[in-house]
Amino acid sequence: MEKIYLITDIPGYTPQVSRLLSMMNYARYTTLSAVENLTSNQLDFLLDEDSNSIGMLLLHFAAVEFAYQVFTFEKRDLNKEEEAVWGPALDLGEAGRREIRGHELSYYVDKLNAVRERTFELFKTVGDDWLHQEEAFWHQKPGNHYFMWFHVFEDEINHRGQIRLIRKKLKV
Repeated sequence: MEKIYLITDIPGYTPQVSRLLSMMNYARYTTLSAVENLTSNQLDFLLDEDSNSIGMLLLHFAAVEFAYQVFTFEKRDLNKEEEAVWGPALDLGEAGRREIRGHELSYYVDKLNAVRERTFELFKTVGDDWLHQEEAFWHQKPGNHYFMWFHVFEDEINHRGQIRLIRKKLKV
């Protein structure tokens, strides 16, 4: 984290993979800063009956990253067991509101860290050429791994805006 403001080489990774991971690290750093010191009740707070809680959004970040690990590195969709674990966090909605609650911040941070550690291990196995490999993506349009992994942290940045709004409403 000492080089958090540098998009640069990371030892053990190719140049473009390093830059992608650098951006992911910064996005995560700012996310964790946005939720620092929140209580379980604050993490569960809902602006209204249809909204997401901060805890839901944090678990969503881990779920999206896990799903992209499976999709891009293993070339498959989530299986039934993985869907049971990650589905409510991926979909958010009613199941998320019902099932994702009552946890301390450390629970979410541990999930985020475990998934991110696996991401870093998986990225050690590929290089810059892999990032540019194309395959059918959303609605069967061409996409490459670079875009797919950009979307992982772009989604986090987008939802972090929700987190900041919710935190503001909590007046913390």
